[in-house]
Amino acid sequence: MDPIFAQIQSVVDRYDELNQMLADPDVMGDSQNYMKLSKEAGQIRETVETYHHYQQVVSGIADAESMLGDPEMDDLAKEDLATLKPEKEALEEKLKILMLPKDENDDKNIIMEIRGAAGGDESSLFAADLLGMYRRYAESQGWQLQIIDETTTEVGGYKEVAAMITGDKVFSKLKFESGAHRVQRVPKTETQGRVHTSTATVGIMPEFEEVDADGLIDPKDVREDVYRASGAGGQHVNKTSSAIRLTHEPTGITVAMQDERSQQQNRAKAWKVLNARVYDHFAQENQAEYAEQRKTAVGSGDRSERIRTYNYPQNRVTDHRIGLTLNKLDRIIAGDLGEIIDALVLAEQTAKLAALNEQ
Repeated sequence: MDPIFAQIQSVVDRYDELNQMLADPDVMGDSQNYMKLSKEAGQIRETVETYHHYQQVVSGIADAESMLGDPEMDDLAKEDLATLKPEKEALEEKLKILMLPKDENDDKNIIMEIRGAAGGDESSLFAADLLGMYRRYAESQGWQLQIIDETTTEVGGYKEVAAMITGDKVFSKLKFESGAHRVQRVPKTETQGRVHTSTATVGIMPEFEEVDADGLIDPKDVREDVYRASGAGGQHVNKTSSAIRLTHEPTGITVAMQDERSQQQNRAKAWKVLNARVYDHFAQENQAEYAEQRKTAVGSGDRSERIRTYNYPQNRVTDHRIGLTLNKLDRIIAGDLGEIIDALVLAEQTAKLAALNEQ
C-alpha cells in the first residue's frame, strides 16, 4: 500500500486546489471553465473521500492497540480491532482500484451502432433483438435511449440502427460491448428446424460535448448540406429545409439527420454523431496505440472481434474474452446484463492491477 500513498496525497492536494478554484468568483463567472473544473473534482471525489475514511480507520486501529492490556479497555479494544482491521484491508483494495489509470471516456454518454452482418434477414432480426436488450438494460440503469438513425428491413429487423444513450457513466459499463455478437438459433423462416448461425456487430462510441471536442474536428474540413426532410411529418416536412447532412471530407464520413423538427436540433445531433464516428475512425486506424490503451482481458474493442455467442437451443450465453458462460439467455436478452458487465469490469480491473504489480 505504501507506494501509492504519495500518489493519493497528490490527488487529495489537487482536490483541495480545485475546490479553492471553484470558489473563486472569476472561475464561477466562466461557465465553460467552471464546468470543466467541476467535472475534474467529481472524478476524484470518491478517491479523496475513501482515503479520508481510510485515515480514520488507521487512526482507530492505533487508538485500539494503545488500549490493549488495559484491564478496563482490553475487551473493547479487541472488538474494535476485529472490525477495523478487515475494514482497513478492504479500503486498501478499493483505493488500489480507484488509483488505477482511468479511461477518460468512462463518464461520457454513448452513441451505439448495431448492424446486421452475416446471415441475411436473420442477422437483421438479431440486430433488433440486441437493440431491445440494450434498451431494457438502459431502462434498468435509469438511462435514456433515443434512436437517431435507422435502416429497417422488410422482415422487421435492422440493417443498421444508431442510438444515443445518456445517463450516469454509460460508457464505463457499455464500452465492452463493441464487437461481433453471434447468435445460434432456428430462424423464423426455417421450415426444417435447423439451427443457423448469424452475426451482428455493435459499435460503442463516446459522445463528445463541445467542451471536450475542441480540436477533434476542424470545422473547415466539414461540408454541410441542408435539404428538405422526407417521410412522416405533414406539411412541415414539405415546407422547411430542416434536414442536415455533414461530410467530414478527410475521412469521407457522412452523417445525415432529419428526425428533429428544427434545423438547429438536427445540426446539433449530427455534430455529436460526426464527432463520435471520426473519433472511432482514428482510434480504429491507429489500432496499435488503441490496443495499447485498451490492453486488458476484455480485448481491443475492434468491431470485427467476435466477443459473445447467444445459443438459443441451450439458453446459453458465452463471453469468449473472459471465458464466462451463463445458462440464462432468456434473462440476458431481456436486459439482465448486470452479471456479464460486472464480470467484464472486474476482468479489466484485475488485469490492470496485475500490470501495476509487475512494475
